[in-house]
Amino acid sequence: MDKLFLLNSSNIRYRLARKTPFFYGWAILFSAGSAVFVRNAAAALTLGVFMFPMSEDLGWSRTLLAGSASAGGIAAMFAAPISGYLVDRYGPRVVLLGAAALLGFTTMAIGWWITPISFYILFGIGRVIFAAPIQIGTGTVVSNWFVRRRGRANGILGSTHSVGMGLMPFFAQILINTVGWREAWFWLGITVWLVALAPLWTLMITKPEDAGLLPDGDGDLVETEIGADGVVSQIVPDQSDGWTLRDAIRTPTLWIIGFSGGLLFFVHASVNIHQAAFLRDQGIDATVAAAALTSLAAGSAVGSIFWGVVAEKLPVRVAYASVAGFMGAVALLFLTVDNTALAFVVATLFGFGLGGLLVVPSVVVADYFGRRSLGTVRGFVEPWVGGGQAAGALGAGLIFDVTGDYQAVFPVLTAFAALSALLILFTPAPGKPPVKV
Repeated sequence: MDKLFLLNSSNIRYRLARKTPFFYGWAILFSAGSAVFVRNAAAALTLGVFMFPMSEDLGWSRTLLAGSASAGGIAAMFAAPISGYLVDRYGPRVVLLGAAALLGFTTMAIGWWITPISFYILFGIGRVIFAAPIQIGTGTVVSNWFVRRRGRANGILGSTHSVGMGLMPFFAQILINTVGWREAWFWLGITVWLVALAPLWTLMITKPEDAGLLPDGDGDLVETEIGADGVVSQIVPDQSDGWTLRDAIRTPTLWIIGFSGGLLFFVHASVNIHQAAFLRDQGIDATVAAAALTSLAAGSAVGSIFWGVVAEKLPVRVAYASVAGFMGAVALLFLTVDNTALAFVVATLFGFGLGGLLVVPSVVVADYFGRRSLGTVRGFVEPWVGGGQAAGALGAGLIFDVTGDYQAVFPVLTAFAALSALLILFTPAPGKPPVKV
């Protein structure tokens, strides 16, 4: 029997959802995008601009500073299943509001309480929030509101992250130049609160059925009437469907999606973390090598939209396999880079493929396993992402240490991407969830 929801017209969010002249899902996307944008306060690229002033002022090694991101990433692997459960249990609004509030506080506190242990705790918490509750909560709520247009909606969400990935480090550098690195952390935390808290508080609704709407703007689920007491008397059936985690985890499909995603994020982390060093080894100027990271972010923003549309036009497994194949092919192109122009072209192309990796996996999970327990199912998949990223950063470094250069790294990355593409392409959808008797 369908779960039932009562619509309370006294809640401004629900009244707004039914009064807006456009589909309210776009307001949900804006709200989710605000959280995705500000999570870049804890991005590795943002930490990168603090590396020099903090190491110079505090006498800390850059390895010590960078290690906080790795520690947070490992912790996020364990936090992801909990985050997925909380999203399904309490709704994305509660989880995202708590995550944004905590991210703002921990970011501000870094400049106040600065010891190696405190830095690992505070920035590590930020990395957990970056990778677990915000990643899962925003992807889940957007996929709840959009079904037919799920690809493009997730594409826009991914491009919002890419814009934040490019702008947040730039903003942090301006703050460092203006007020110093300690105060820069403080104002970065204030920015998190200013950008994200209001949209999340005033706009976020878990799914369209809660407001008596259908996904994708396909009309009202029922016509509601407001009584003299101001309370809606209609009872609205929840039309969302899908798998529980208990059932989904018994299918090989979910495990293959997780493993394949881990392989691709191995590729992603290997390139993102080692790209600048590789370009320097190729004789590329340090400033150009750093600027190539910006071109990667720009390519990712465009790629997010492109691959989101592709995920709607093609079978979703074909779209995902295409992303994997594209990333594998571009990984080999790094071997041809020997001048500034090629450095920008290849970095932009890789970012374009990365845009697909930020979008299509979310669409695959939602399309295959439905909306019923989407947060919990996403919570099972996300640790594979963290594991792949951690292994990629370490694996590429080990290959470099053994061989003395990065030449052997990129063929390995291409092989991993090809394996991922094949697994995805030949993995069938799980079908319909089992019927409970």
